[in-house]
Amino acid sequence: MASETKEFSREELATHNGEDQPSIYVGYEGKVYDVSESKLWKTGQHMKRHPSGVDLTEEIGGAPHGPEVFDKFSQVGTLKPEKDPMDEGVPDFLLALFEQVPMLRRHPHPMTVHFPLVFNLVFPFFNVLYLLTGHEPFEKTAFHMLILNVPSMLVGMSTGPLTWWVNYGAKMSNNIKIKLSVSCLLFILTLVALFWRITNPEILVNMGTAGWAYLALSSSFAVLVGILGWFGAKMTFPH
Repeated sequence: MASETKEFSREELATHNGEDQPSIYVGYEGKVYDVSESKLWKTGQHMKRHPSGVDLTEEIGGAPHGPEVFDKFSQVGTLKPEKDPMDEGVPDFLLALFEQVPMLRRHPHPMTVHFPLVFNLVFPFFNVLYLLTGHEPFEKTAFHMLILNVPSMLVGMSTGPLTWWVNYGAKMSNNIKIKLSVSCLLFILTLVALFWRITNPEILVNMGTAGWAYLALSSSFAVLVGILGWFGAKMTFPH
């Protein structure tokens, strides 16, 4: 295999299609190969499906063979990395970090957001269990979940905008507007419920108007989590 001799842009690679220039080149995983001598590339198109002069990295997955076919061809250069338009404005040190640890680009929010989602669901669940059974530890568990919810929501709400910025270019959409507004509302209600429970620890013991209002407030958490989950899923699985 020949040593790397030139760095090709996508535009330069496209000219080596057997028409603009007699040479036929293709790209794969950042490398450029000369396939001019292959009978299967003589027309500038492989199997009437894959054009030459392009990067075939994405196409190999659907081929009946693997990338080992490139071993028989000479490497004539490398392909210039194509900068994602979404990377505009993202500091170079972050882009370098994402290249070294790819999971840091998309995973921080999905990894951290599940904790507040669970705490928000468990909080009303254990309050209802307490009212049904009268078992005091259930109410204490609900209170502890409420306490843990505050820092977990702060983490989830900070990684969310970060993920939105580096992956979606901070482009506003209806899904984002709903997620941002509902998240802020849920966090405010969490603080209200926590302050209410701290200042009135017997609020569910002596069940009255305040107790039913507190229970309704805690139950609204499950509804808001459902809304967040629905619109989050629409972004992750749009179809």
